[in-house]
Amino acid sequence: MSRTESSRVGVVGLGYVGLPLALAMTDAGHDVIGVDVDEERVESLRDGSSYVTDIDDSAVEDALDAGLQPTTDYNDLAEVEAISICVPTPMRKTGAPDLSYVAASVDSLADVIPRDCTVVLESTVYPGATEEVVGGRLTENGWTVGEDVFVAFSPERIDPGNEEYGPTEIPKVFGGVTEACGDRVEALYEPVFDELVRVDSASEAEFVKLLENTFRIVNIGFINELAQIADRLDVNIWNVIDAAATKPFGFMPFYPGPGLGGHCIPVDPMYLSWRANQQGVETRFIDLAKQVNREMPSHVVSRVTELLNADGVPLPEADVLIVGVAYKANVSDTRESPAFDVINMLGERGVSVEYHDPYVPALEVRDERFESVPLDAERIERADCVLILTDHSMLDTDSIVEHARLVFDTRNAIQEDIETVHKL
Repeated sequence: MSRTESSRVGVVGLGYVGLPLALAMTDAGHDVIGVDVDEERVESLRDGSSYVTDIDDSAVEDALDAGLQPTTDYNDLAEVEAISICVPTPMRKTGAPDLSYVAASVDSLADVIPRDCTVVLESTVYPGATEEVVGGRLTENGWTVGEDVFVAFSPERIDPGNEEYGPTEIPKVFGGVTEACGDRVEALYEPVFDELVRVDSASEAEFVKLLENTFRIVNIGFINELAQIADRLDVNIWNVIDAAATKPFGFMPFYPGPGLGGHCIPVDPMYLSWRANQQGVETRFIDLAKQVNREMPSHVVSRVTELLNADGVPLPEADVLIVGVAYKANVSDTRESPAFDVINMLGERGVSVEYHDPYVPALEVRDERFESVPLDAERIERADCVLILTDHSMLDTDSIVEHARLVFDTRNAIQEDIETVHKL
């Protein structure tokens, strides 16, 4: 793709990653065609409505005015100069990566896009997948990657709910299958992002994403294990972390929680683990971190059980109000949220469970539907335990402290040192 002030480009997949990218590219002056197979999403965008928490309706309306074209038809991409693929890449139940969405997207694109098009995969994959899956399928058309079509990987770094760094302010890593492929992506993304970070290959760029989130899962697993140890030793892990964080070198604070959630951290390291195992390499740190983090919902339920028993409340008669069921604060995303396991485990013990989350109006757990209830004084007083799983910024901690009989806080959202609040 030659560098022009305005290029016609496409974004495939308009979810948490694709929609912010489409808006950023529109804002940078590209003419953007956004493709998604979900008709409801496309109709919502055409109506100027956003379904992504971090994106206001006004941002969608501005993008539409600037030329954003939402569609479900891949044929609308017939004249684009570049495509960014932002589709899901989950894990199969077998533990193997599921690249079926990527493969289906590339197959649809191969029949449509013109020669000389640049195709950038943004979805998390294992090292080598961009060249194998994207490049391989396009090669079947008789094209040569790096000459007839240009293929690269650029990991998404979207952080939902982060108000400090917008999508274009986060340095953009990318790597081409060939040097010419990298040159094309640099021309595509240079007007969009504040800073570009070019690596030597698509495989290196794929590994960058896996390193980032594997670093996090291992350190979160480590601090979650320490939180369990501190609990048994009657030590306040939050005070310990705060004190350790005063060291100006050699330490980075991580914080415990009820488990892992979202698409990235629970899933991405498994791509690296799977790929490494294929090569006969063990991933002991990743496997151990995965095990520890998966134990956290059980640890939370055990602590709630202990606290209720100490308060003389039998589990079959207990009423627990959960605050926050999204996987992190100030988002509506419940993918892989530990709240599902916590609710299910409490229910199996006969506990009556309700939840409050301003971002998640309804939730289904094992075929049972729950709806968010108001977080008012009456509901707080009625609960035998208020269990905080997510520290939303709008959380009224004063009201909880004033009216709750018992609080178990897994996120340190309540800082007051009072007897009714128990920390993870």
